[in-house]
Amino acid sequence: MAIIDSSIWIEAARRGGALPTRVAFEALLEEYETATTSPVLGGARGGDLKRMSQYFSIIPYFPADVNNGNRAIALAWHLQVRGIRVPLNDILIATTAIRRDLRVFAEDEHFETMSQCTALSLYRACYGGTYSPENRGGEGI
Repeated sequence: MAIIDSSIWIEAARRGGALPTRVAFEALLEEYETATTSPVLGGARGGDLKRMSQYFSIIPYFPADVNNGNRAIALAWHLQVRGIRVPLNDILIATTAIRRDLRVFAEDEHFETMSQCTALSLYRACYGGTYSPENRGGEGI
């Protein structure tokens, strides 16, 4: 299962959106392999929100709740020590994904960076998607 980041929801909604992204997005939805969390879709436009809200009524929702607070702080500090700055929304999404052992499907480079030095797993847009446990940073943050 993968948390779908706002970057993917927005790209999939665009008429000229990247075909591999759109196909992977639709396949994940069709197979009921999608999830969402609190910070997702903070920047979506009104028309997109209406259409996307239909999906949100059926896919699992994992809140970025108080249990994530200390983990999010630890992740932010872990990244800052390495000179990596990531927006709070992306840290909360990553923390939820790591805690729930979910992948993140995103077009945002922050997630790629976080996956290199944490236990964050990513979903890649290609036939059947990809997941490579050996690419995980191995740190349990």
